[in-house]
Amino acid sequence: MALQQPGLHSGAVPLAVRMRPRSLDEVAGQRHLLRPGSPLVNLATDRTGAAGSVSVILWGPPGTGKTTLAQAIAHSSGRKFVELSAVTAGVKDVRQVMEDAFRNRDLYGLSTVLFLDEIHRFTKAQQDALLPGVENGWVILVAATTENPSFSVISPLLSRSLLLTLEQLTDDDLGVLIDRAVTDARGLAGTVELDPEARAAIIRMASGDARRALTALEASAGTALAAVEGAGAGGHDGDEDDEDDEEAGGEHPLPVITPEVLEQSVDRALLRYDRNGDEHYDVISAFIKSVRGSDVDASLHYLARMFEAGEDPRFIARRVIILAAEDIGIADPQALPIAVAAAEAVQMIGMPEGRLPLAEAVVYLATAPKSNAAYLGINAAIADVKAGNFGRVPKHLRDAHYAGAKRLGHGKGYKYPHDTDVGVVRQQYLPDELTGKVYYDPTDHGHEREVSARLAKLRDITRGTPG
Repeated sequence: MALQQPGLHSGAVPLAVRMRPRSLDEVAGQRHLLRPGSPLVNLATDRTGAAGSVSVILWGPPGTGKTTLAQAIAHSSGRKFVELSAVTAGVKDVRQVMEDAFRNRDLYGLSTVLFLDEIHRFTKAQQDALLPGVENGWVILVAATTENPSFSVISPLLSRSLLLTLEQLTDDDLGVLIDRAVTDARGLAGTVELDPEARAAIIRMASGDARRALTALEASAGTALAAVEGAGAGGHDGDEDDEDDEEAGGEHPLPVITPEVLEQSVDRALLRYDRNGDEHYDVISAFIKSVRGSDVDASLHYLARMFEAGEDPRFIARRVIILAAEDIGIADPQALPIAVAAAEAVQMIGMPEGRLPLAEAVVYLATAPKSNAAYLGINAAIADVKAGNFGRVPKHLRDAHYAGAKRLGHGKGYKYPHDTDVGVVRQQYLPDELTGKVYYDPTDHGHEREVSARLAKLRDITRGTPG
């Protein structure tokens, strides 16, 4: 006898869409944006138009709830709600919304909330068409973007809107969403059970993306239910077993989503990357050590593995910037600007094209000369400060611009380096307790070889002793 599957196939609507919150109370995560009195809460709860009239731009990674928040506001407020997608809408569509909003406000006193998804895809002309409505209050704009608004939204629109940054969902947030989807009538309606290990695997795979988590859950539920149906259809010829089950008082056991069922349902490479949690850290560790070790091929290999596993490109970009500062430093002063440029490029163009500037930066860093001298230097200086190994700033270096400073001897005896031919003078800069202390010890790698020679001369002049 085939099991009924209420809640699993509600038409062709995906589980992630069916489970979108109907109010802000159902939203998981983003607590920093949903405190009482916050702009989003005001926008959702004010039905008179007396408050919450500020336009907002929601910026965050995919699957963090930008569309969800907009639709929850639509369900909660009494305002007219209009939704446009920058993928399909043009200037004509925007102007039509503005005209309707102006008419509704003047004739019926009804304010309009315009939700614009993927605003970064709008051209300057399309964004300009939004300005009159936003500036005059005909519409309250709620725009969503995965790209940095500083690069993708025109300045006049930014200045008239409140920028709200959404955070990646935590594992606890994802757990709440998954558990709700399993039991809720809009979701799977209790037609399956979720093994704790499979639940943890879905959370790890999702990497903070609610849509990815619910998609994996829905696919796994379909696999589990189909397996039970198949076993029931092929297990016997008649109804005797069914009757025996009913006489024994047994109901059909619920299908269980196990880690094995999950692996059958989703990308196995992605599952292996996140399966036990360690792989994520192992791959990024191997990537860092390969770049540090100047193996460009291994560096690209681990970079590709992270791309294919769906790793957040901003996480990779942050690691590349840290690599440039920590492991290359002054040995190649261009490493850090190139790493930062790659990170900005990823923000501006997104994926999959963002893989190109990241790969370029990784190749540059892997083949660049290496030095951690600056890294060791700042760490040694911080260690001294934390241990209390510091003294008073020498009097000749203290601020002498305020009233009474000169009477205290501040600035007296200070030598201005630009008054000399070489631009460097013999002068004490460190406190008395640290005189002669060396924190930065450059290597002979790359550009730092030149720095090393120059630094020896500088210390000879400033301190009167070589290097």
